Formats: sequence, C-alpha cells, structure tokens
Amino acid sequence: ILLANGVYAAAYPLHDGDYEGENVEFNDRKLLYEEWACYGVFYKYQPIDLVRKYFGEKIGLYFAWLGVYTQMLIPASIVGIIVFLYGCATVDENIPSMEMCDQRQNITMCPLCDKTCSYWKMSSACATARASHLFDNPATVFFSVFMALWGKQGLSGKNIGDDPRFIAEYEARVLEKSLKKESKNKETDKVKLTWRDRFPAYLTNLVSIIFMIAVTFAIVLGVIIYRISMAAALAMNSSPSVRSNIRVTVTATAVIINLVVIILLDEVYGCIARWLTKIEVPKTEKSFEERLIFKAFLLKFVNSYTPIFYVAFFKGRFVGRPGDYVYIFRSFRMEECAPGGCLMELCIQLSIIMLGKQLIQNNLFEIGIPKMKKLIRYLKLKRQSPPDHEECVKRKQRYEVDYNLEPFAGLTPEYMEMIIQFGFVTLFVASFPLAPLFALLNNIIEIRLDAKKFVTELRRPVAVRAKDIGIWYNILRGIGKLAVIINAFVISFTSDFIPRLVYLYMYSKNGTMHGFVNHTLSSFNVSDFQNGTAPNDPLDLGYEVQICRYKDYREPPWSENKYDISKDFWAVLAARLAFVIVFQNLVMFMSDFVDWVIPDIPKDISQQIHKEKVLMVELFMREEQDKQQLLETWMEKERQKDEPPCNHHNPKACPDSLSSPAPSHSYHGGVL
Repeated sequence: ILLANGVYAAAYPLHDGDYEGENVEFNDRKLLYEEWACYGVFYKYQPIDLVRKYFGEKIGLYFAWLGVYTQMLIPASIVGIIVFLYGCATVDENIPSMEMCDQRQNITMCPLCDKTCSYWKMSSACATARASHLFDNPATVFFSVFMALWGKQGLSGKNIGDDPRFIAEYEARVLEKSLKKESKNKETDKVKLTWRDRFPAYLTNLVSIIFMIAVTFAIVLGVIIYRISMAAALAMNSSPSVRSNIRVTVTATAVIINLVVIILLDEVYGCIARWLTKIEVPKTEKSFEERLIFKAFLLKFVNSYTPIFYVAFFKGRFVGRPGDYVYIFRSFRMEECAPGGCLMELCIQLSIIMLGKQLIQNNLFEIGIPKMKKLIRYLKLKRQSPPDHEECVKRKQRYEVDYNLEPFAGLTPEYMEMIIQFGFVTLFVASFPLAPLFALLNNIIEIRLDAKKFVTELRRPVAVRAKDIGIWYNILRGIGKLAVIINAFVISFTSDFIPRLVYLYMYSKNGTMHGFVNHTLSSFNVSDFQNGTAPNDPLDLGYEVQICRYKDYREPPWSENKYDISKDFWAVLAARLAFVIVFQNLVMFMSDFVDWVIPDIPKDISQQIHKEKVLMVELFMREEQDKQQLLETWMEKERQKDEPPCNHHNPKACPDSLSSPAPSHSYHGGVL
C-alpha cells in the first residue's frame, strides 16, 4: 500500500556486493559474474544451484529451462543441416527445376500484372526454382515429422502453484473502496472488488485487443498493396536485370518493412498489455502475471506470424485466372506464387523476420536499452549531486548503489522471446530447416546476455518459490500441437511435394518426373483477356504470343468447358487432404509411442525420488516417535509433581504401600 501511494519509491533486496574491482571482497555476485555472466564461459554448464540460491527458485527455473531448451536444439540443428546439405547435393538432379531452367522448353508465361507487365519466359525463374529445392525436397517431410515429435516431447512441466502475495494496487483499491463504504455506513464486512468494479476495465481490454489485432491485419494488407504496386512499377523498368529479379526484390523489401513494423509493434503491444493488466487490478502476483502473459502473447503472436501465415496459406490461393482475376479495391490484382510455389518466399520471409528479431530485438535492445537507461540515471544523479560528486559516490551505501540499477520487471519478456522463437523453430520449420541452428547460436549468446543483465544491470529481484515454469508450459504444449497441423498444411498446400507424388504415381508415363512442370501449367488464349488488362507491349519477347501459360489445374481454351477446374485439381486436393490426416495421425501415434517407451522421469531418478520419499517418511515417523516419548516423559513428570510426597504420616501415598507386604520385625535370636 505504501508503494502504491508513493510513500516509498522502491523496495528490493540488496546485492551481496560489487562484482568487479581490485579490492572487492569475494561474494556470490562476483562468483556468478566470473563463472556464469561472461561470454567466455559459454561452453560450461550453468551453476543453477548458485543461481537459485542468489535469485530464487523462479529465476533459477527460467535459466534451467533455457539451458535444457538450448541443449535440445543441438540434435534439431544437426538434422536440419543434414536436410539442407541433402538439398544442396541433389539440386542438380532435380528434374522439375532442370525443366524450368531449360530454355529449349520455350514456355511463355502470362503477365504478372495488368497492362504494364508483359509476357515472360519461365526460364527466367531458374534461380528461384533451384533455390526452392534446397528446402522443398523429400527430406523435408522427414524433418517435419522429426520436429513435430521434438516440439511435442521435448519440453515438459506442470503449472506453477498459486502465489499468495497480494499486489499493492489491489490492496490500495480495496482500502479506498472500504473507506468510501465506511463513510456511507458503518458496516465492517470484508470489502472485495466485484464484477461491477472490474467491468469497465474488462470492456477496455476487449475493445483494445480487437483494435490492435485489426491494426496488425491492416498493416499486413498495406504491405500486400505495396508488394503489388512495387511489382507493377518494377515491371515498367527498362533494365532486363531489374525485371528478371522482380519477385526477389519485392519479397526482400516487403519482409524488411514487415520486420521493422513487427519490432516496433512488439514494444508498443508489450506496454499496452501491461497497462491493460494493471487497470484490471488483479488480486495476486500470479493472477497479474498470467493475465499479462495471455495478452502479450496473443498480441505478439498475431503481430509476428500474420505476415508468415499470409505467404504460407493465402498468397496465390485467391488469384483467379487470366481474364478473370481477383482484385483488391477493384484496382490491385492479387499476388501469384512463382511457378515453383511459394515455399521459397516463405523461407525468405521466415528467415529475415526470425534473424532480424533475434539480432535487433533480443540482443541489441537487451544490451543497449539498459545501458542507455543507466547512463541517463547517472547523468541525472550527477546533475543533482554536489560538486564533490566522486566523494559522494564513494560514501554511498549498498541500497543507494542498487537504486541506480534498472528495476526488475519480471520474467515475462525473457520467456516471451524464447516462446516466439520456439514458434519460429517449430511452426514453419518445413520451409526453413536451418531455423534450429540459428536459434541455437542465438541462445548460446542469450543465456550469457541474460545472466550478465541479471548480475550487473538489474536490481536484485525478490526470491519467489516455484515448482515449474508455470503457464508457459501450457503455451509450449499449444504451440507444439499447432506445429503438427501447420507443418502438415505447409507440406501439402504450400510446397509441391503432393503434386509431385500425384504426378509420379498417376500421370507419369515412364515413372519419372519428366513433364511435371508442363502438367502443372494451364493454357490461356490471349484473345480472352478482359478489356484494358492485356499487356501494353505484347511483342516484348520479340514475337507474337497467342497462348500463354499460368500455374493452375484448369481446362484448356479449346475444351468445351474452357477454364473450368480440371479433374487433376480434385485429385491433387484429395491427396493433399489425405496427407494432412495421415501426417497428423502418424505424429500423434509416434508421440504416444515415444511417451510409452521413454518416461518423463528416467528410471534411476524415479528410484532415487522413491528412496527419498521412503527416507522422509522414516525420518518423519522417527521424529513423531521421539515427540511421543518426550510427551510421555513430560506427562509422567507432571503426574509425579502433582502426587503428594510419601512419608510415615501418609503411608497410602506411597505406591509400594499398596502392593508390597509390610516388613517383618520378628525376633529370631541374637543380641538386640
């Protein structure tokens, strides 16, 4: 209450002492700095017991979980590298990409935009097709199954117990309400915040969250319009090299815009989520933390993954066909995927956003922002201090030195970084097998960076008891289950894995992939263009085009039902849906099998825990027996104190007088 009312500026435990200097006494903080918070000891195990002793169990559990998660990334990184190297080794043997690069095929593609775009050769997309094979190959399916099992089985834990500590703001609000109630009537009943008190805050939360999600969707729509407009503008460029690299240029610039927007909105959404949680006035620390985590994760999840979801599942799905395209605002034609599919573009999107967030947000911000705040506090203190500032600093007490450090804001930002990264590693790993490797390299730095921040930049947090990582475990489980579904749809709908299988086993004449590219392309008669949509320069390729090709399964223009969906489309769609069902059930079966074969707790540790429980029970029983004996002894002594003393005047008080016979005084002879 005093903190909430501003009586005290802050309350925090003190650090043990300084962590660097010549004459600094040895302490736990200095030991943690030398053996844990330095980048040079990245190869060593973390001193979790010392971290737990110094910072408390909750922070110790975070670093223990982070260490386990980082170790789990090692096998995932190795398998991802093998899959990538397999793609590199087989790229020259991939028949579909060879056909796309073969200029003798002379496949003329339909324009990518209206009027300004002209016809183009499929061979101009040769580099994109070859690069797509690095990530879209048969090994990708195996890697997706592996990562799905990895995400479901690797991380475990249970929910944290309730934290009974009350929040100062809640107590202040209750006190304020009770004082108002006592001023009206003299009732002394216990006062609580009801739903009427919280309804305005709940309504504000709902409206704000919906508004911020709508803002995210609006920004993604704006980037889509930018991509369409930029593609049309670059198509009018006179340079052949610029026109041949339109897709790469537009994709890269749009992803950079998305990255900048995501980083900015992440910071904004984090502050808004904390403010929305504060106005709810939760009762306990645990309730506050769970509500904050829910809001922050929801907003940041939508913010980080919406552009990726668009490329993976929406781009190229609602394009229409030449002569009957779908338009946004009746002006912008929907984007199309490259002839090799959208998987390569999804890989570019995922890699730039993931690496950019890790480099800029997770590392530079964590290093730069605390140092900047520390410098600002130092300059303010120096401005307010007397001229003999240096002597004043030397005389400072420990609490004054720690007050200049950054306040501890909780573990939510730290966990959030890793959970979002976990989503990048698992949700779309089919499109970027190197994601676990980059996550591993980032986490090796992240552990020491967080350790240095806790030891040198932050005030010492209050130690909190905890059994596990809390609500984050449920979020990890949810992401693990969602990853199975998303990877199944990425492989079946975003990549060309299923169309290749269907062609190989249903349509191939010689059992090879020769002719696959031609099979996936439909034909269009250029005389069927709508008015005002045909290319302004139809002779840009040097010859007159009568039939152009586009990626779809439709009837040819010489068919009775021209441009209708063909039977091949329905065959591929059925195979895709069947693959999704088989993939999910296969992963679930293998997950249950792994659960059965490999228990959550190893057998030796389970036996050790059982022995500890038996010893604890024996120790408890022994202590109870000792207490019982001590109690009986004490009661016996008290009973003896209450009994009257035994003497000749009161022979009945003697216990032996009732049971023992009287001594005999008969004379047997001899001298008396």
